Amino acid sequence: MANINPHINFNGNAEEAFNFYKSVFGGEFSKIIRFKDLASAEFPIAEHEANKIMHIALPIGNTVLMANDVPEVLGRTNENENRSKIVINAVSKGEADHIFNGLSAGGQIEMPISESPWSSYFGMFRDKYGIEWMVEFEVKNKVEN
Repeated sequence: MANINPHINFNGNAEEAFNFYKSVFGGEFSKIIRFKDLASAEFPIAEHEANKIMHIALPIGNTVLMANDVPEVLGRTNENENRSKIVINAVSKGEADHIFNGLSAGGQIEMPISESPWSSYFGMFRDKYGIEWMVEFEVKNKVEN
């Protein structure tokens, strides 16, 4: 079965955001490529964008969360878009609480994490970087810590 790995565009703060995500999920970055790493005569990089992230990857379980900074020449990414959310399926209520409380710190909670009408433990928020998340623990899994 294929895996789905979310990819996020940032306006220059991808590294800051991913250090925050790493503080919640743990683990290590599997890849960090800066624009300066790709600079050449054919692909010149503005000095003020040289240290921005061209690609960053953080393995989380069996998936990889990836991102980049959008170069200014391509315009700004809309940080208030709400067409998509990243869904986390936790293995326990404790893990769901840890992820929800960690990632929502400084953000806007849209739906506090709690028992949902559809029999799961669920919460939804926009983090301090404008990224939307849903955290869910399927009660049928019966792991409560």
